[in-house]
Amino acid sequence: MNSSLPYKTKQFFFVLIKLSIVVGAFYFIYQKLLNNPDLKFEDFLVFLDKNKLFSTKNIIILLVLSVFNWFLEVTKWRFLISKIKRITFLEATEQSLGALTASIFTPNRIGEYGAKAIHFAKTHRKKVLLLTLISNMLQMSVTVIFGSIGLFFLYSNFEIDISYRILRGIAILAFITLFGFLGIKQNRFKIKGFTLEKVLDYIKNLGVHYLGFGLLLSVLRYTVFSFQFYFILSLLGVDLHYFDAMILITSMYLLASIIPSISLFDVVIKGSVALYIFGLASINQLPILSCVLLMWLLNFALPSVFGSYYVLNFDVLKSLD
Repeated sequence: MNSSLPYKTKQFFFVLIKLSIVVGAFYFIYQKLLNNPDLKFEDFLVFLDKNKLFSTKNIIILLVLSVFNWFLEVTKWRFLISKIKRITFLEATEQSLGALTASIFTPNRIGEYGAKAIHFAKTHRKKVLLLTLISNMLQMSVTVIFGSIGLFFLYSNFEIDISYRILRGIAILAFITLFGFLGIKQNRFKIKGFTLEKVLDYIKNLGVHYLGFGLLLSVLRYTVFSFQFYFILSLLGVDLHYFDAMILITSMYLLASIIPSISLFDVVIKGSVALYIFGLASINQLPILSCVLLMWLLNFALPSVFGSYYVLNFDVLKSLD
């Protein structure tokens, strides 16, 4: 007796799942805008209007920077996945934005891995997972490199009370390093389900030129959204030299990126970290919180809205064949 569900039932079931993802995404974005405990949406809009951020010129520049940011991310994914299959830019856009929307509810955007892998044949999905991991590792490496430089200058140029924080940070880092070392020695240490040894072997086989170009695209993307953050700050009346602003921005992104979170709460995490970091430069809270929220809207919420279109139009049943 065939216990499998009829095709129409499966189709209806997956339509419900896709609708749940999209409706949930819109609902949480709506809630984040209207029920932000740190910044009322009305105050946010009034502050932006007061600083003439809604001028045609400023809107165009901000949208161009956001589009370029995601253009680089889509280009990077298209390039990396070419090791498995050559896809068009439109297909890479569908996979990248659709994965962003589908990963909204998952910690550290882990849902992105499955959302991208499902676009490919079952025989290639493990490699797609690894390439997604490598893509994120490349971006994280750039964040760590620039963030470490930023933290060095932050410590050198600003007065920071680090006595307790540094001791606690060193203790946490020591424990992580110890358990990581023990895990590697026992070959049980895993990243997204893969052993570290397997990940490293796969990365070595990809080649320096391949990884180098992926890293270059990650650097360009980092440069774009960090400049966008600085540009918004300048529009909101924050008077900072570009070098000093980059010290604060790179430090903020590093510290925010190492805190586990769900993508929807990214604005809260970055807002809290930004308040502390920019507080060292005696910057008022309102422009910082407004900048973080606007960056979240431009580079997360808006792409998620477009990604919802791809989620709704994706044929799940065809991908499972």
